[in-house]
Amino acid sequence: MLPIDAAAHSSRWRRRHPVDKAVLGLGLTVLAISLPPWPGAALVLVAALTVLLGPAGVPGRRLWRAYRVPLGFCVTGALPLLVQVGGPDGFLSTADGGPVRAGELLLRTSAASLGVLLFAFTTPMSDLLPRLVRAGVPAPVVDVALVTYRMSFLLLDSVRRIRQAQAARLGHTTRAATWRSLGGLGATAFVRAFDRAARLQSGLAGRGYDGTLRVLVPEARVSVPFTAASVVLLAALAGLTLVLEGPLS
Repeated sequence: MLPIDAAAHSSRWRRRHPVDKAVLGLGLTVLAISLPPWPGAALVLVAALTVLLGPAGVPGRRLWRAYRVPLGFCVTGALPLLVQVGGPDGFLSTADGGPVRAGELLLRTSAASLGVLLFAFTTPMSDLLPRLVRAGVPAPVVDVALVTYRMSFLLLDSVRRIRQAQAARLGHTTRAATWRSLGGLGATAFVRAFDRAARLQSGLAGRGYDGTLRVLVPEARVSVPFTAASVVLLAALAGLTLVLEGPLS
């Protein structure tokens, strides 16, 4: 199990309905994208961090391990705005207003990523996917997502076991051995993935699969107080942004 999935299953908000957490987490993401970068996205970023480390109870180290990947994409996407190609100043020169645009983009994307992580760190996929059928998503699409979600963990476990076996047989002692081990790892994982898929299909057929995977979903109700508090927080962030936008700009 991936660290973010383990954190979602042990979250303080594990028993809350996904709608409660979607209003808060995805609402923060929408605000980060729609509000002015300064101070709107900055306020959203602070609010998301506060909720994640406070009421949601996400450990800081685990949050950083998950956040550094999208943050790296955010930084990579903002860096090209600092320069321009061509023009009177030469083939490569500093872009006019580049630092400001890069900073605004970085604020928007990093704050939006925290909003998505808030939802991911508190909502296991096993709770979310079965409920999508009630929301109108076709059942075959949800079934494919459920199977893919399950198969991804099996594939990662197979890769981990193969790497351990290769390391125990000194398969990573030299660069040439490492490349040979990597090729063998890819080939073995590919074959095992198809073998597991074939066995899964045979198992479903033997159990009378009729096109729908029926799973037990934990009982949960939408919390009106929690959702109302989330809406109040989102409205407060939007209102505070409008109040501070003039003086700060």
